[in-house]
Amino acid sequence: MQAMKEAYGPLAEWFEYLNDDCDYAAWSQYFIDGLSSLGAGSRGLELGCGSGAFCRALVRAGYCMEGADLSSAMLMKADRLAREEGLRIPFFRADAAALRAPGKYDFVLSPNDCFNYIPPQKLPSAFKHIANALVKGGIFWLDVSSSYKLRHKVADNICADDRDDVTYLSFNTLAGEKVEMDVTLFVKRKDGTFDRFDEHHTQYIHEEEDVSAALSGAGFSPIRVEGHLGEEKEESDRLNFICRKK
Repeated sequence: MQAMKEAYGPLAEWFEYLNDDCDYAAWSQYFIDGLSSLGAGSRGLELGCGSGAFCRALVRAGYCMEGADLSSAMLMKADRLAREEGLRIPFFRADAAALRAPGKYDFVLSPNDCFNYIPPQKLPSAFKHIANALVKGGIFWLDVSSSYKLRHKVADNICADDRDDVTYLSFNTLAGEKVEMDVTLFVKRKDGTFDRFDEHHTQYIHEEEDVSAALSGAGFSPIRVEGHLGEEKEESDRLNFICRKK
């Protein structure tokens, strides 16, 4: 048995593969269409980029993207996948709670639960750092898993994905205003045996009104809040907060 690792160590290698049911193509097109309709400009940062799926899609659509993540393993995977597609995307290590960006961006995109990993008390400061990384009028677009999803679908439940080459298990426990997740991966070797890897994840529950208040306090004007891919937020497991720097 391997020692417990922090979030997105060994999982980084398998993240996109295990999320192949989320329809990255449609999800990316949602961002591309939305950014275009907002006149967001061409230079963007994906904060919490993971293995870089959205970065790659936006570059293919003509945007000039950079990617940032706290996980070194994720950044290595992102760089490798971009190079395999012949794409030149700068990736750098950064904490979404205290972003120190190397330049100014027309927009910052932070999809797929990045801010569920940030405690509520850190949101105001985190959003101010992001505002500092944007040009005036720049777009900040983030999403979070909804309170209902985390409390009633994820918490006190087991998530499992069993495939020929890898098995994913997540044992999830509600602990006040957060969900503690013990993740185990069994990865198949060439000889048919398996290696086991264990990680611990903590996702924080954010209420819509609290996120909106923190964004306003950091100098953002709301454009809209909507569900996944633009669906009605009351019916969605994910909330998108789309705003503009004043």
